[in-house]
Amino acid sequence: MEHRHTHPHTLPHRIDLIVYPGFKSLEAIGPMSVFDYANIHLRARGQRDGYEVRITSAAQGVVQSDTLMALQATQSLGELAERGTGCTVIVVGSRHIETVLGTSGELVQWLQVMAVRVPRLIALCSGSFFLAEAGLLDERRAATHWSVAKALAQRYPRVQVDADAIYVRDDVKDSDGERQIWTSAGVTAGIDLALAVVEQDFGHALALEVARDLVMYLKRPGGQSQFSVPLAAQSTQHRGVQAVQQWVLAHLEKPVTLAQMAEQAAMSERHFRRVFQQETGQSPSAFVENARLEAAKQLLEAQSQWPLKTVAAHVGLGSEQALRHLFVKKLGITPVAYRERFGD
Repeated sequence: MEHRHTHPHTLPHRIDLIVYPGFKSLEAIGPMSVFDYANIHLRARGQRDGYEVRITSAAQGVVQSDTLMALQATQSLGELAERGTGCTVIVVGSRHIETVLGTSGELVQWLQVMAVRVPRLIALCSGSFFLAEAGLLDERRAATHWSVAKALAQRYPRVQVDADAIYVRDDVKDSDGERQIWTSAGVTAGIDLALAVVEQDFGHALALEVARDLVMYLKRPGGQSQFSVPLAAQSTQHRGVQAVQQWVLAHLEKPVTLAQMAEQAAMSERHFRRVFQQETGQSPSAFVENARLEAAKQLLEAQSQWPLKTVAAHVGLGSEQALRHLFVKKLGITPVAYRERFGD
């Protein structure tokens, strides 16, 4: 399903933003600002507004966020079900999602009924829990905030949680038709996702103009793991897993195999892989890959004169081509571009 390049005479994309008491304020305001800036640029081109955003909650009225800010819901979930949704529905997250989830049965039921009628369904941050509770993410890849990724995976084992993704788009084709389900990482990642929506609807140029207004990358370089692999290695309380992580970080210049890691933990490979995934939310190989990437980033920032093959050798990648492949895969830019942007 594509919405790309809406023409001047077509109706705006209606976006129904669903909030509830305690919603994350920035996750609502951020995307709304993206769509508002898109409208401004479209007007400057002599076109009509591309987006109409409406606030929805269980009932009409003022809905308090997790900050001093509140939003005015102009329609209820029931009214939205009767009138029909826009082309996009966005469900925001909460700091206390598991508590909020227990009091949000109406929203979950609404999603179970209405999801097949929504061309583009989006859950921001921990809002993915609502979709998972409604069964909409079963056997599907999904993103969420890194701090609740493990809880999402444990509570909903049929969901393929990507703990590092900034956002995930999943195209659905079934007996009910074609639609999209998007999920994102936390807080500001909702802005990244909204920019991707603008790019899908109106093209790269408009999305880039909006990103410039917001002083943001159109596509952020990196995933959630960029907050620090060594710091992530301190987050598990499992001594065996933590010892392996520290061992990996100390031996990045050498080949690191699953067998070696399992041996360090005194476990079988199969048991180690399962325990590591449970404790960290990622596979052992993903941890090694992210560790090599972060080490390479640090070297590119600090050692401006080192050849790329030297950087690659110091982080155990073996070749300049392997280094380039990793950077493009994880960050969407080459090592050269990364050094030009962040190096001394």
